[in-house]
Amino acid sequence: MDDYQIPPPDLRGRAHPDRMFRMLGALITAFESLTNCAHLRRPPTQRVDRDLNLVVDEIRVEGQDVRSFRLVAAGGEKLPSWQPGCHLDVLLPTGRRRQYSLCGDPRDRGSYRIAVRRIAAGAGGSRELHDCVGTGSTLTARGPRNAFPYVRAGGYLFIAGGIGITPILPMVKQAAADGAPWQLVYTGRSRASMPFLDELSELDPARVRLRSYDECGFPPSGSEILQYAPDRATVYCCGPAPIIANVRRDLPDSAAQALHFERFTAPPIVDGQPFEIALTRSNRVLTVPPDRSALEAIRQQIPDIAYSCRQGFCGTCRTRVISGEVDHRDRVLTDRERTDTMTTCVSRSRGDQIVLDL
Repeated sequence: MDDYQIPPPDLRGRAHPDRMFRMLGALITAFESLTNCAHLRRPPTQRVDRDLNLVVDEIRVEGQDVRSFRLVAAGGEKLPSWQPGCHLDVLLPTGRRRQYSLCGDPRDRGSYRIAVRRIAAGAGGSRELHDCVGTGSTLTARGPRNAFPYVRAGGYLFIAGGIGITPILPMVKQAAADGAPWQLVYTGRSRASMPFLDELSELDPARVRLRSYDECGFPPSGSEILQYAPDRATVYCCGPAPIIANVRRDLPDSAAQALHFERFTAPPIVDGQPFEIALTRSNRVLTVPPDRSALEAIRQQIPDIAYSCRQGFCGTCRTRVISGEVDHRDRVLTDRERTDTMTTCVSRSRGDQIVLDL
């Protein structure tokens, strides 16, 4: 009898639990049992493989020093869908990672198309694709991703400079298919160097304006280009830095109302302050001048450090920050990642020194 304990009364002072609560307890027990059984029958979670294994199906000469590469899935399956403005992160055979705009037909789920101009004095990615990759070669890619999204608008002015036609071409075709008012101004060193002129010739010739530098001079002013903008047009511009700068400067005085642009190279640093980078693993302290990026300073000491876009949207150069306050200027890191990570290609230090795990 000493081990027996009288059950405590319920909330209403009764010696036995309320019948409703007994029924509720039974229902909860039954639900937990069913849930556990369902969990046992649930198939194991499969890891998602984000890498695309691609094969070069066709290579075409599209212009002087420009080749297009038609890529298909190695297994013959459908490729992920994409929209105008998307690009692929392509891992080249040497390990270099480069971004190339998709310039084919978004409705074609069987292939992707990229176009690459060979830059003899470049960092090596374009030379590798031109000189070392052929029909039947395999490439690994990730994406498609979109850092230059095409949005629906009442009218468009598209501006392309040289190989900058690659993200613009699908946008022009989409606007034409939608029946939206549009105009294209396409510039280049010469007509021979300007890819995809044959495809553009299939569009309304009254809307396409070709301006080669050997015929018209370089660079055109922003006002010269923007005169073709439909009223309250959205402007998409991809090309050399002088064209982008001219369009940005003259946009407020034009009929256009919005501008989206994509650069070929790293944006100029116009508001930089000098700072130091301490590399813990290398035991070095570097000085970053006001007009140069952290990545440039690091590459002088670590030439093989990974990088790609140099514009803060791919994340290849992300580096762990041990101490210091970062002036984040990227478009790829989440707020959580920014607590201890920086992209060295565009971001800088807010103070005199930042310490990196390099």
